[in-house]
Amino acid sequence: MSQNKITGKVFVVGDNVDTDQIIPAKHLVYNTHSPEERKLYGRYAMSGVPDEESGLPKGGVKFVNGDGFESEFKIIVGGKNFGCGSSREHAPLALQVAGVKAVIAQTYARIFYRNSVDGGFLMPLESVDNIYKSFSTGDQALIDLEKNTITNSTTGKSFTLRSLGDAADIINAGGIFSYARKIGMIQTVASANV
Repeated sequence: MSQNKITGKVFVVGDNVDTDQIIPAKHLVYNTHSPEERKLYGRYAMSGVPDEESGLPKGGVKFVNGDGFESEFKIIVGGKNFGCGSSREHAPLALQVAGVKAVIAQTYARIFYRNSVDGGFLMPLESVDNIYKSFSTGDQALIDLEKNTITNSTTGKSFTLRSLGDAADIINAGGIFSYARKIGMIQTVASANV
């Protein structure tokens, strides 16, 4: 995922978006190792979020349209306590499969943050202030990971993000195990067989 800038359409949610809203429990039956079944996690990502939470009137824009598997929204902007609820790893995985590159929230449930980083699924970025009301679903945004900012390209307003620090290296490596192999903490399969 190693990139310094992320651009795309924004999907806006509020505070306390839980893992059952991110990927409802009834969709946890798909095999994550089967390519055909794995993409269903993308289809049902964010399907438990009520329409009002997306900043649009009832019946507004869906995160994934119709029978698609990927969302047009590459960035999610939320409020406090994003990813609360159960500890399911399927939540950040579903967002990644749907094409999400980053989530911006003021705070995260610890387990969602850890699962996002450890699995290398997406960038869980924290905003200094609660900024979700400064965006509307469908706005274009630019995240600059070097400057630690997100700019609402539609309105021109910029906001400060907290640095990911060392977590960025883990995400960019593709997860905790890939990172550990990369820096020599654990052996690669090839070197283990020597």
